[in-house]
Formats: sequence, structure tokens, C-alpha cells
Amino acid sequence: MDKDQVKAVIARRVALELKDGDVVNLGIGFPTEVPNYLPKGVKVTLQSENGLLGMGPTPASGEEDKNMINAGGGFITAFPGASAFDSAKSFGIIRGGHVDVTVLGAMQVDQNGDLANWAIPGKRISGMGGAMDLIVGARRVILAMEHTAKGDPKILKKCNLPLTAKGQVNTIVTEMGFMEVTEKGIVLKELHPDFSIEQIKAATDADLIIADDLIPMKQ
Repeated sequence: MDKDQVKAVIARRVALELKDGDVVNLGIGFPTEVPNYLPKGVKVTLQSENGLLGMGPTPASGEEDKNMINAGGGFITAFPGASAFDSAKSFGIIRGGHVDVTVLGAMQVDQNGDLANWAIPGKRISGMGGAMDLIVGARRVILAMEHTAKGDPKILKKCNLPLTAKGQVNTIVTEMGFMEVTEKGIVLKELHPDFSIEQIKAATDADLIIADDLIPMKQ
């Protein structure tokens, strides 16, 4: 798969996890693609941590509004009835437990549900942003990420980068499969048809548990 195909596979599968009435926060990177793949008939309220409730899909080329951007600086639209507010109110919504689902990127995640997505020692990183608040404030945490980084596994037995939070990740979606974090470890529930079980195991450092009812990855 090329980069665009990977992005589409991940965003499309994440979108299928969103239910009518959900308030959903989208982190920067792959998560920002999710609004473009929402199933017809599913109505969710998308929140951007920089202060928008009611975020819509990416605008068509030439229709961008410089005043309408997401937390990552990408252009967005707003659905009718959307509201804009300052960051303090936005994080009040997050910390108050009013976000049903947050979709975040990750540098690393491990089989305990620990997440590292904000710092690499020795490299200049802009900062954690709202990830720490989101991962403990949302009712469900979904990671939307590539399975490996330059060939190295990102799903580990134990994270070795500085943690964002411990034990908070519920679901992992990569181009290779759909996984749930359980008390027993990471369970592969869906496998993308382009990959075999042997390939996804080889690309995963964690002890991947294969579900008895494993199915092809929903798209």
C-alpha cells in the first residue's frame, strides 16, 4: 500500500466505530481523515481541541477558509449548528468526561494499553498538546496509526518512549488490522486481506492474540 491507501484504510475503519450521538475528538495526523469516511446515516458531533464542536469534513480544494482549521492546522468545515469557543472551554469539555471517543495517533502502544505519542528523547518535539487530557478524559480511546515506523514495530510488549498515559487505550487500528486491548493482551479481531497472520505477527513486538472468530477487516 502507498501512504494514501494506508491513510484511507485506517480512517475508513475507524469511522465504522463511531455511533449515532457520539461526541468524538480527533487528534492530528491520520485521525483528521476520519470525517471523510463517516457512514451515511451516522450522525456524530466532532470536536477539535482548539475550540470547535460540530466539525465537518475537509473542504474541497479552493474552498478553504483560513479561519477554519483543526488542532493540527489543517483546513476543516463546520456543520450547521456548530459552535466555536476558546481552548479553556474545549478542555473543560474533555476533562469533564463529555467526549465519548477520542481518535489519536501514536508513536508506540503496548500490550498493557500504555500510549507514547508526544516525545522522542534527543529530538525537538513541539509538546504533548491535549493528548494527556484526551486519553484519560474520553470514554473510549482509539489509536489510528501505521503498524510500523520505518520497519520497526510500534505495537510493543512495553513502550520505551516517555508515556502519555498508562492503561487507557481500548482499540488499535492500523493498515494491517483491527485490534482490541484486553486484560489478556492485544487481540487481533480483524485482518486486512492484503496481509497474512504471519506478516502481522512479524510486524508486532507485542504478543498478539489471534481471535477465534477472526474476520477480514471491515471497510
